[in-house]
Amino acid sequence: MAFIELQGATKKWGAAVGVDRVSLAIDQGSFVVLLGPSGCGKSTTLRLIAGLESPDEGRVLIGGRDVTAEPPSKRGISMVFQSYALFPHLSVAENIVFGLKVRGVGRAERDQRLALALQRTGLKGYESRKPAQLSGGQRQRVALARAIIADHPICLMDEPLSNLDAKLRHSVRQEIRSLQRELNMTVIYVTHDQTEAMALADVVVLMKDGRIEQSGSPAALYEDPATAFSASFIGTPPMTLLAAERLPESLLPAAPQAGDRAKLLLGIRPESIRVTETQGGLQGRVQNSEFMGAETFLYAETQAGALIARIPGRVSRDPGSDIGLEWKRDDAVLFDKASGARAKA
Repeated sequence: MAFIELQGATKKWGAAVGVDRVSLAIDQGSFVVLLGPSGCGKSTTLRLIAGLESPDEGRVLIGGRDVTAEPPSKRGISMVFQSYALFPHLSVAENIVFGLKVRGVGRAERDQRLALALQRTGLKGYESRKPAQLSGGQRQRVALARAIIADHPICLMDEPLSNLDAKLRHSVRQEIRSLQRELNMTVIYVTHDQTEAMALADVVVLMKDGRIEQSGSPAALYEDPATAFSASFIGTPPMTLLAAERLPESLLPAAPQAGDRAKLLLGIRPESIRVTETQGGLQGRVQNSEFMGAETFLYAETQAGALIARIPGRVSRDPGSDIGLEWKRDDAVLFDKASGARAKA
């Protein structure tokens, strides 16, 4: 039995549909990331699980119990927000234990839990400081410590790292993942950043227009995209989508009838594209290149559309120069242009 379940959950605001008949099952102890662009329904889905929003249709179950009508305080959850939600006039220690004091937990137990939370989040020595005296990463650690000290089995995180710079995001997300494993918490984490999703998740739930587009392990979404949207959203750079009717047959994963090619898109990952000096395959013209240290991203325009090739090491190609491009047929996938669904090769 799933630990957390959404069963046909729908949330509307007038004529606008925020979440549209979403069903989702989450195992206990898993790290699940709700991923998607702004307005896709991921934060609303999180708020339905938290009890901050009530579904217009459907149910929310936690531990097999229907909690659809229950308030957040009855659901056994902690939350970590983008804004940290710290009290500016309270010290680090007071912010961390605030929820325990409200719940009437005794002083001795509060002190014991505080010491453990400070140790796990690297905040020992900062107990007396106010939030204004902390860096962004340290403030986020205070928010994490507050979630840990509550000792709830579920932690919901809504864009918790978006206010941090790139270096801090990387280090704090590693801390979050380590804490989740150590405490065996069930974490549901909202982000629009697919790099975060791929790095953190056991399961990625990719959302679009209030619905689940695809869910599965990060590897499954990357290697086996179910739709053109999934293919183009996952990956840095994302999968290139090209007009199949403008490609040589040798580059197609199968040989569709000539009349069907106009209905198809071909998807190919940047690392599967090879640059050649020959006139075979697909001809392209270099638009730009980006040297990233271990690899080079080569941007080219072709008769089938724009693409990005990911080439190991440093590669120099002048803008405007002509190149040949090719890939193994088995590395490509086909999508239906109209529906975006994966097409059979």
